[in-house]
Amino acid sequence: MSRQAGTTLIELVISIVIVSIAVSALLMALSMTVGSSADPMVRHQAVAIAEAYLEEITLKAFDDPDGVDGEANRTLYDDVDDYNGLVDVGARDQFNAALADLDDYTVTVAVTASSGLPSIASTDLFLISVTITHPANIDFTVSAYRANF
Repeated sequence: MSRQAGTTLIELVISIVIVSIAVSALLMALSMTVGSSADPMVRHQAVAIAEAYLEEITLKAFDDPDGVDGEANRTLYDDVDDYNGLVDVGARDQFNAALADLDDYTVTVAVTASSGLPSIASTDLFLISVTITHPANIDFTVSAYRANF
């Protein structure tokens, strides 16, 4: 009499349960990774937007060159403090044109007289703060000083 070798129904059911638990754990980990994979791109875009605004502002003159302070719109801004209070819903370029696919970002600019450096008078120093917010839990500020020199 020859004995047949193989798996029983109980062994087969147990192995299917173990494999299904392992696969579901793997899929859950993969789902969490894929769900947050866009975060680095959104953060990188936010940093690039903040740096672009900060560079645009710091390249402007410290004092108003035409003597008229508080120009009406961004295309006419000619000195640093004109940007104080600027709020752009959706990122814009230096000509105030909306940038494609960046309309979820909100940019807020604050320019304040500062006494942050002991060797420079507060009338000769501005603190420029550019705040970027995005619905994907992004809310940060990039700051720089602009001195009158």
